[in-house]
Amino acid sequence: MKSMTIAFPFWGRVLLVAGLFGLALGACLLVWRYVERPTTLSLAVGSLDGEAGRTASIIASHFADKKSTIRLNIERFDDVVASGKAFAEGKADLAVIRADVGDLSAARSVAVLTKGVAMLLAPPGSRITSVEGLRGRTVGVVGGEVNRRLAQALTKQYDLSRANVTFKDVAIADARRAIEAKEVGAVLVVIPLTEKYLTYVRGLFKGAPVLIPIDAAGAIADADGAYESFDIPKGTLRGAPPVPDDDVTTLRVGYYLVANKKLHSTVVANLTGMVISARRDLVASQPQLSGVAAANTDPDAYIPVHPGAAAYYNGTEQSFMDKYGDDIYLAPMILGALASVLAAAWRFLGIRTPDRRSVALTSFDAIRRRIKDASSETELAAIEDEFDELLNAHLAAAICGGDDALDAPTLLSAAQRLDNLIHHRRTAFASGHFTPGPLQG
Repeated sequence: MKSMTIAFPFWGRVLLVAGLFGLALGACLLVWRYVERPTTLSLAVGSLDGEAGRTASIIASHFADKKSTIRLNIERFDDVVASGKAFAEGKADLAVIRADVGDLSAARSVAVLTKGVAMLLAPPGSRITSVEGLRGRTVGVVGGEVNRRLAQALTKQYDLSRANVTFKDVAIADARRAIEAKEVGAVLVVIPLTEKYLTYVRGLFKGAPVLIPIDAAGAIADADGAYESFDIPKGTLRGAPPVPDDDVTTLRVGYYLVANKKLHSTVVANLTGMVISARRDLVASQPQLSGVAAANTDPDAYIPVHPGAAAYYNGTEQSFMDKYGDDIYLAPMILGALASVLAAAWRFLGIRTPDRRSVALTSFDAIRRRIKDASSETELAAIEDEFDELLNAHLAAAICGGDDALDAPTLLSAAQRLDNLIHHRRTAFASGHFTPGPLQG
């Protein structure tokens, strides 16, 4: 049984090829939009007063205003404990955490956002001037669970359990009442040294409080890498007379922007650069960003730096060739494949570049047919003149050496053939044996 071949008309082939190219173009546009779309990262933020969330919103808005390649989707929590827990459970790509809170095994530092300073405060006029002087007292821990690890560190270093020192969680809003009601003999707070938080601390007391030094801060920092020793500058709480009247040794803990260690280095490098840029652009109008600084890139840092952030800080980000070398290598192969596809489509459409040799032979064949069909000497003479002009034109092209011109022997052979036909036709006219219709032979 003979197979049947379906021949597409030219317009059908055009529509088919156009449709295929349209689909390919649409697919390319979708891929381009997918590749170029901003990367959205989820950021877990939590603080007792909501300040961390407001700061994160400022940075996120700056990213959007700059049409950056990274956008932040902020997820707010009640405190840093809850946000740290969400991050540890893999529910967020980024988080604002405190170094002494939660499980940080998946955390890699991107930037330092601020430092929280521990203040152990007794009411104005108190005779408590050292941690040992807290014997038998109750210390209110403002923030509760957030500062529990710090309270435990103090208890262990100074053996406060034996001294009958009790730590009691106190809400931020209840701290002043607890002090005035003498429910606590001192309070422990951890705050950035900014005017907003210093004003809160001053408001806890009627008068200038007593700032109790933590003289063993260095030993505590050596035992727990989350902390570092720090001296509160003279006059931090009051200016005249200064409170404290001299620098006071205490502990400090960092608040960090951290990324999951599985995040791609290129993404984190871009994020790091944009965070540092946001600080530079906004710090004049948003002073809370003044604490933003580079993460510790030392190998023994308590929170290891993310490789992407380290690349940004160390200036070792991937070069153009590192990023796009593979693409440049593949581009010629892709272009070659595309050229093959275009050539196949061209052949499928049946489009051919005109060949002068084919055109010439077709013209000669048409003249041959007209000679056979000529019905008078006048018509034959006109055909002969036309043939002479055509022959002269193609001979000139052959002499010039055109690649697609007929060679001289072919032209002469065709000329001789047509001359013979003209001669036979004239002989027929002259003998009177002319019969209308094509000449035989």
